[in-house]
Amino acid sequence: MAAETVVLKVAMSCEGCAGAVRRVLSKMEGVETFDIDLKEQKVTVKGNVKPEDVFQTVSKSGKKTSYWEGEATAPAAPAPAAEAVPSAVEEAPAAEAAPAPAPAPAPAPEITPAEADA
Repeated sequence: MAAETVVLKVAMSCEGCAGAVRRVLSKMEGVETFDIDLKEQKVTVKGNVKPEDVFQTVSKSGKKTSYWEGEATAPAAPAPAAEAVPSAVEEAPAAEAAPAPAPAPAPAPEITPAEADA
């Protein structure tokens, strides 16, 4: 896996919050370096990591986490031109963040009087 840079926006209001993020990242396999900017609420992670894995790991800190707007997390993904982006694309991340509907619970099995006595 090639070295990757992942940039996240993480809701951190104090050094304790930054410490929680620091703890989970320091335990993550493949992380070479990371920078936590408390003022900008920006976390930059470099290493042999997958963006989704970094996102999941930082989310474990309990802090609201999202990908940083305007910075690519995957080096292979070309940045689209600003004029070419339709306004519908701006709404797409909100749709992705919506939770999936929960599956309906399975019905309870019926117990006949004969099974109850067994």
